[in-house]
Parts: sequence; C-alpha cells; structure tokens
Amino acid sequence: EVQLQASGGGLVQPGGSLRLSCAASGYAFRNFAMSWLRQTQGKGLERVADIMNDDKTAYVDSAKGRFTISRDNGKSTLYLQMSDLQPEDTAVYYCAKRGFRGTVVDGRKYDYLGQGTLVTVSS
Repeated sequence: EVQLQASGGGLVQPGGSLRLSCAASGYAFRNFAMSWLRQTQGKGLERVADIMNDDKTAYVDSAKGRFTISRDNGKSTLYLQMSDLQPEDTAVYYCAKRGFRGTVVDGRKYDYLGQGTLVTVSS
C-alpha cells in the first residue's frame, strides 16, 4: 500500500522559513517523480515544485528563488525547504506521487497524495 506522510507545517511569521518532509512507503520511491502541491481555502490544488527521478527540478514562478525541493532516495523522503515565506503561501501542502492516472494538476497526473500539512504565515 502506497503511503505518503507529510510533516513539518506550522505557524511562521512573514519572512520566516520551514522545512516540509514527506515519508514515502509502499513503492519504489526512487523510480518516480514527486511534487509538492498546495491548496488554499476555497481554491483548487496548485503545483508548487517537482523533482524527477533524475533529480531535475521545476518550480512555479511564485516559488522560484524561495523554495527548494529535494529527495533522499535512501530514506524514501521528499523535502521542501521554504524561505522568505509570505502570507500568500498559507495553504495545506501535499506531497504527491506522479502517475499515469489520478488527480490532474497543471497538466500532470498524480496517483497518490499525502494527507497534507498546514502552513500558516502570519504575524
């Protein structure tokens, strides 16, 4: 059974930093591209960052220069280092496994999403 367990969210002041983690199990983590998605209240899922199985990365414009996605295949863990956080980054963040079917976000298909971790940026 595929499981994605996200953690690391919390309350942070504007300009602060957080590191999200996602522990994956139940599949060959190293073989699949992964993404971080986020969802704000009343809006749909938004793709934030991707990392391929060859470690190539991609970011949405709002995340470039502030967020860094990485993976540790030995630990089957995905990370998102976020800095200079702003109130508009407030959202539930999900780690997601790329697949051939499932939830479509920004033209990409995800067959599994984690349970989400809440990031609140507020003074």
